[in-house]
Amino acid sequence: MARPTPLSGFPEFLPAQRQVEQHVIATLAHTFELHGFANVETRAVEPLDQLLRKGETSKEVYVLRRLQEASDGRDAGLGLHFDLTVPFARYVLENAGKLTFPFRRYQIQKVWRGERPQEGRYREFTQADIDVIGQDRLDFHHDVEVARVMLDALRRLDFLPGFTLQVNNRKLIQGFYQGLGAADPDAVMRVVDKLDKVPQEAVSRLLVDEAGLSAEQAQRCLDLAGICTADTSFVDAVRALGVTHPLLEEGLTELAAVIEGCAGLVTEQVSIVADLKIARGLDYYTGTVFETRLRGFEALGSICSGGRYDTLATDGRTTYPGVGISLGVSRVLVPLFARTGLAASRSVPSVVLVALPDEDSRSRCDDLADRLRARGISTEVAPDPQRFGKQIRYAERRGIPYVLFPGSPQPGSGDGEAPQLKDIRSGEQSAIDPDSWQPPVDDLRPSVVTAPPG
Repeated sequence: MARPTPLSGFPEFLPAQRQVEQHVIATLAHTFELHGFANVETRAVEPLDQLLRKGETSKEVYVLRRLQEASDGRDAGLGLHFDLTVPFARYVLENAGKLTFPFRRYQIQKVWRGERPQEGRYREFTQADIDVIGQDRLDFHHDVEVARVMLDALRRLDFLPGFTLQVNNRKLIQGFYQGLGAADPDAVMRVVDKLDKVPQEAVSRLLVDEAGLSAEQAQRCLDLAGICTADTSFVDAVRALGVTHPLLEEGLTELAAVIEGCAGLVTEQVSIVADLKIARGLDYYTGTVFETRLRGFEALGSICSGGRYDTLATDGRTTYPGVGISLGVSRVLVPLFARTGLAASRSVPSVVLVALPDEDSRSRCDDLADRLRARGISTEVAPDPQRFGKQIRYAERRGIPYVLFPGSPQPGSGDGEAPQLKDIRSGEQSAIDPDSWQPPVDDLRPSVVTAPPG
């Protein structure tokens, strides 16, 4: 069989990297549950009419189809989900009678998106979402809450570079555009959302050519987009532009509440700003919008995004407004693996390797391993009865911190010689009782390091 060629856009991790991913997922899940969010998992596929109904591009959706299936087969019209928000909206509609509102959920799953693969953008990736969804109404304080929960989760990942949560409000920008006299505020919003990718001069031309603004109106929109503050001073800066509209005032009030509500979480690692150029490309957002960027990795774009959606889920009688934020787990980790050497301190969970003197001792070594496992200590038995020096080097290569020598039983002397435990990092060795010995807490699981050990 020929050596396989890697498939672009579908990242796979080495064991030490997978340990990091599992640590991240476990940390996120633990934090979300501390805040009372329940875990759900939705199916991988959705009807295409659902996937495409809110402005998403069909070019990014992978269609599900069996090999040699007729064009009118039973799986026609199904696609793999490209995010977790649309499936969650469908899940709520199907299960509304069994849920208690406001319903708080977190979801950590694979998603698929037919993008051109590049750093930070993949065709298959893991995403972590939190959402709060209400029935007919959802109080605004939940907008503040989801921002605080995600910031709490991210700051627990202390190996991450510093990051900035950028917040805006669509009511604010839409009200500004309406107060300015724009005929198509949504078109203006879509053009302004290009500012991170297109030079300001080009955006100014697009505002005139595509959004129908005058040159003066276009400049006022760019003036608004240029406002970015770490406190609520943006309110005065917006009002100084001289545009008034009731929706603008509502957006200013809500955005100020988010900035003030998250101020207590700001640290050297964590910052939050009101950034008035943030609009988010998806059409279903109606109020607060979030984007997050890693310092030093700004070219990745936003690694954590979301916002308020008031009309995404409705059955015609009842509307289920929601607010959520999503972290691209793969989008964060893959570049860090490649550019910083991020990995786990060992590639296996094993804390102890039980040395194997000879094959006749295997059952005794297995018993020692089971006694350690019974107390939650990950343990493996050496695969071969090689010289102890080779078995120690085997443990070193795998990053296993301890080697347990089983001792030698002596007829008529009870259990014989006590097992000897060697810390191969320090060289210290002493007799232990396998039924009471406990390793330091830091050794129980691999730790995250920014460069592979050794």
